[in-house]
Amino acid sequence: MKQKKILIITHSADNECIKMVEDALEARNAEPYRLNTDTFPIETLFSLCDDTIGKKWIISSQQGDLDLNDLTGVWYRRVRIGENLPLDMNMQMRQVSLHECRAVFFGLIRSLDTFVLDRYDNVQNANHKQFQLQIARNVGLEIPRTLITNNPDAVKKFYSSCEKKMITKMMTSFSIGTGKDEKVVYTTPIDDEAMSDLDGLSLCPMTFQEQVPKKVELRVTIVGNKVFSAAVDSQSTDKTKDDWRRSGISLIDSWKDYPLPPEIEKKLLAFMDRLELNYGAIDIIVTPDDKYVFLEINSVGEFFWLELYNPHFPVSSAIADVLLGNSFRRKS
Repeated sequence: MKQKKILIITHSADNECIKMVEDALEARNAEPYRLNTDTFPIETLFSLCDDTIGKKWIISSQQGDLDLNDLTGVWYRRVRIGENLPLDMNMQMRQVSLHECRAVFFGLIRSLDTFVLDRYDNVQNANHKQFQLQIARNVGLEIPRTLITNNPDAVKKFYSSCEKKMITKMMTSFSIGTGKDEKVVYTTPIDDEAMSDLDGLSLCPMTFQEQVPKKVELRVTIVGNKVFSAAVDSQSTDKTKDDWRRSGISLIDSWKDYPLPPEIEKKLLAFMDRLELNYGAIDIIVTPDDKYVFLEINSVGEFFWLELYNPHFPVSSAIADVLLGNSFRRKS
């Protein structure tokens, strides 16, 4: 039987999860090919030929040559196109080069005639928080009361309606700065002092939500139709009460297996169906009165710590099985 080839789209600095999935694929007699997108175009070469004979698309990198016609699956994980373009390049020419590199790359992955976990357009659709919340509500999941605005008066009214129990966060996940100076924008509670200074909204709209009381926080990782649900007591430390990511390393070995009620699991799988995603990392709050409140999904979210540490979920094996067609997968 011909060996199956799987393209892994990522970057050079990605974490342990890449090796985990590579090992799982090799254990199933498949051949993974890692494409570090930050090395394109300087170190990695694309040749895309489409003529009367047919199409021949070749990727050439330090790992060797890969004919994309030989692929049986693709794992779309992370993208950092053009990071190795020279910084001393003419700025205008650098922007042109970056634009062309991105156009070539995203045109290529949209044109792949094979299974992709997950399709670029589906991933991008799922990244829109407003869309997530709408779909979550439509499948019957409970969501926080939410306001997205750049209008200070609307924020003041919403703050009052939430009885002054409100948090703010950004629509997109990003960090400010680089290296040791990199700072992540976390979920932040709002108080009267913050409400007195809303001038910044005129420059950048923000998301405001009612502050949902927490018993535990869940990370529900879904791969195909497999559901891995883990809980952490984020209220155990002052630093993690509002956002467990603020000190995630201190809780890294504190996650525990947390079986979901069947009706919640059913709604989450319906949510994935509507988004046409085979993978997603979902954040949920369980309130003191045992309500399950959906916060968001990250369509390429992290899972490595849940496999390396407690509760040691075999997520990488589940990903490998979906990529190889050995288990359930949504059309992609």
